[in-house]
Amino acid sequence: METFKIIYTLLGGLGLFFYGMKTMSDSLQAIAGDVIKRVINSLTSNRFFAVAVGIVVTMLVQSSSVTTVMVVGFVNAGLMNLTQALGVIFGSNIGTTITGWIISIKIGKYGLLLIGLGIFPALFAKSQRWQQIGRVFFGIGLIFTGLETMSAAFKPLRSNQAFLDSISAFSGNNYGSFLASTIMGCLLTMVIQSSSAMLGITIALATTGVIGFHTAAALVLGENIGTTITALLASVGANVNAKRAARGHAIFNVLGVMLIYTILPWYIDFIEWLIPNAADFIDSSGNKPYIAAHIAASHSFFNVCATIAFFPFLKQVAKIVVKITPDNKGGDKPHLVLLGNPQDILPATAIVQAHQEIKKFKDILDRMYRLTKEYVESKDPSPKVLNKIRDYENITDNIQKEITIFLCYVMEKQLSRPQSIETQSLIRIADEFESIADYLERIASYKTRFNEDKELDGPALNEFKDYLEEVWKFFDLTTTGIYEDKAHDLEMCKKKSDQLHTWANDIRDRHLDRVSKGEYKPLTSLTYSDMVVAMRKIRAHALNVAQSVSSIISEE
Repeated sequence: METFKIIYTLLGGLGLFFYGMKTMSDSLQAIAGDVIKRVINSLTSNRFFAVAVGIVVTMLVQSSSVTTVMVVGFVNAGLMNLTQALGVIFGSNIGTTITGWIISIKIGKYGLLLIGLGIFPALFAKSQRWQQIGRVFFGIGLIFTGLETMSAAFKPLRSNQAFLDSISAFSGNNYGSFLASTIMGCLLTMVIQSSSAMLGITIALATTGVIGFHTAAALVLGENIGTTITALLASVGANVNAKRAARGHAIFNVLGVMLIYTILPWYIDFIEWLIPNAADFIDSSGNKPYIAAHIAASHSFFNVCATIAFFPFLKQVAKIVVKITPDNKGGDKPHLVLLGNPQDILPATAIVQAHQEIKKFKDILDRMYRLTKEYVESKDPSPKVLNKIRDYENITDNIQKEITIFLCYVMEKQLSRPQSIETQSLIRIADEFESIADYLERIASYKTRFNEDKELDGPALNEFKDYLEEVWKFFDLTTTGIYEDKAHDLEMCKKKSDQLHTWANDIRDRHLDRVSKGEYKPLTSLTYSDMVVAMRKIRAHALNVAQSVSSIISEE
């Protein structure tokens, strides 16, 4: 019965800890989402800045796994090169150490107070910002309550001889025990996919006196290796560069642990010297009050030292990663590069990735337009060109569907008002783009009706070509804000749209006049009208894009 009580208390404490970490992380992301987006957008090839970005983002989101998954996604999307990615990963390893210091603060008994302080603004505040701040306090309170609950579960184990005998292989102060502890820390972190949770368990075990500092330090080293599994899993199915970023993370952490292992006994002694009071000092209640700070310090010192040691060799590490992950012989086929479930990554970064896909969507539309223009203007149009246009149309259907599903998942997370508006606007833009692709494909299909008699020439063709070009120039104008952080003059766009609408009616009227004079066969008037109407529809969808882009920029 005692064993069952220990198990359910441990699981309950771990559940509170997990939920607290998620609540705090989600709320911090919502509060700092715009900051994260600006930081990401300002990424340069400067290695120092990349490390700083990794530190800042990870401190804000409280998860190095989230940051590394984000990096894999950005490399896959072409937003970041391998050297930048490795720099951010180096920084994320430092940024995640703040979690250990938060956990080590001796305010566990105030967990319920923090929950009480946080729940009221979280539930009743009218301001979204205050709601998120309340959730941060609520999350921190759950973290400390979970740690206290886990510590209570572990306390009986320190006097349980059977349990102490079972972990004797891990508790020795020798390299064999260090290695066993490191492997165990690695495996357990791989299973639960959260180094923060494993760090919490390690601190709970240590503070209750179940394990010593040397065992905890070795467990922490293993946790640093185990946390890389999340990024490795995220890179499955991604392109070569994304796989390189994930493997670079794993290689860096493994090499760092190997480096520390060469001096591990002296490293542990150094941490003992660095942090006041003995780590394994036991108070009257049987707890170790100072060991949590020692564990947090060992976690921080390891990651800082590893980053300093390998930072000068960043390019060499990148070369090693490239060598062990060669390019595909056939190359990566173009595909939508949004990765996995966006619920596993930051809303701010998920939106940036979706924005990148919108840019690629526009590029496909440009290519589709050029093919449509070529097909319409050709006196002897090739069926291959028509088939290519139809292939592009099918591709745009898939892209629009994937972007919409991806962003709908993003909308299930806690978003700030600007993030919510941007997400909805990107969904609308993707829908407008897909409709424009439909009309381009229709124009090409309408042209096939003229192919046998070769009747679309002369003034009718010239007028349509001019209109086609002007409508696409208008579309380019309305999409400028996708590439540049510059608002549109919506009134000017509306006036231009009205002019194009009037122009379309004039073109149709002039063609009907030519048909009435016998210059063209009567049957051509309907098809020609359909082509003009299709371009007029593209104009309308382009205006909708301008409105959506302006909504995004006005909220930034």
